[in-house]
Amino acid sequence: MSESWGPLLVAAARRDLDTRTRLAASGELFNGYHPEMEAVHDENAALLTRVFDDIGWPGRREHGDDGAGAAFLILQHAIGHPDLQRRGLTLLLDAIPEGQANPLDAAYLSDRISIFEGGAQTFGTQFDWDANGQLSPATVRDPETLDERRASVGLPPMAETIAHMRADAAAEGDTAPTDLAERRAAYDAWARKVGWRA
Repeated sequence: MSESWGPLLVAAARRDLDTRTRLAASGELFNGYHPEMEAVHDENAALLTRVFDDIGWPGRREHGDDGAGAAFLILQHAIGHPDLQRRGLTLLLDAIPEGQANPLDAAYLSDRISIFEGGAQTFGTQFDWDANGQLSPATVRDPETLDERRASVGLPPMAETIAHMRADAAAEGDTAPTDLAERRAAYDAWARKVGWRA
């Protein structure tokens, strides 16, 4: 069965991206966690769980860059499955020394987990709307050495990424929420409901 995981993962990741593109084009993507997007993420998370149970991390050697890349995209988007994301990070970190996974992927995933848990991120990869209506990095630990840490995993300086993220959001039509406090309260309730926070 393991030989067929690569194409299944690639197809699942493509469905994720196609759904996101369609919902973004209609403007539906940006008002909370869209139920259709959530359903795709949940279905893909179930697939990735089966992959992990069968073979562990689907590394580049057996599944190519496409298969491993698809696995990471699915894992990064499995935001309603804290245990799967934490398990996946452990598998990723174990696979990196053998050249089977990308350190940059681990940086993105570890930041995402830290933010969902209510902590500070290490590499500044996770963004949210701030009180000034700007898309900005979520809380970062030790900001004075942030660009050094980013460089260590191949990320550009933070200022470049902020400009890029804001331009992408504008191009997609993603704008600051009309009620930031309400959005944050809804996000916190969601994080507790799915198990990121007590």
